[in-house]
Amino acid sequence: MIYTFCFYLFATVTVFSGIMVISSRNPVHSVLYLILAFFNSAGLFVMLGAEFVAMILVIVYVGAVAVLFIFVVMMLDIDYSEMRKGFQKYLPIGGLIGFLLLAELALVGMGWGLSGGVVTDPATAIPALTEMSNTEALGSLLYTKYVFLFQMAGLILLVAMIGAIVLTHRKRPGVKKQNINKQVMHRRSDAYEIVKVKPGQGI
Repeated sequence: MIYTFCFYLFATVTVFSGIMVISSRNPVHSVLYLILAFFNSAGLFVMLGAEFVAMILVIVYVGAVAVLFIFVVMMLDIDYSEMRKGFQKYLPIGGLIGFLLLAELALVGMGWGLSGGVVTDPATAIPALTEMSNTEALGSLLYTKYVFLFQMAGLILLVAMIGAIVLTHRKRPGVKKQNINKQVMHRRSDAYEIVKVKPGQGI
């Protein structure tokens, strides 16, 4: 009873947070709803027995990625009213893509196999906890069978990080930026001047 109640509670809050992420007008509020979705997803992972994945979700995504999103959103100074002007223009394409995604989710939910080689029960490939721990099984899969996909994901994250740095370092009027060359070439004589003051005189 408690297990079912916790599952529906975490699932409902996760779905609600996901809807608010894409429907909220304030980007900072969207990131906060995203953090709430991450926490509830971590709760679902704990209920599935994947404690390591749950902790990684909280530490990496909530503690680093979501905070990075907040800093980037607050530093970009984007004119969102200008971005919303083309909403009606791209609405049909967005609606078509959304419909296709919903159709794919419906196919997955109903368990329709598109080929004869589809695994009907994915849990059969997971070893028992007595044979291998959850963390060991996850590492064995990532660094053996999915090692190339894991490296590709790392490259994608690297490109995303470089893109965020480039966006935040663009030139904007009225914003002071650090000049590394000027700081390195700065001499001690340019910073202060020694004035010898005789006794009884002021500066």
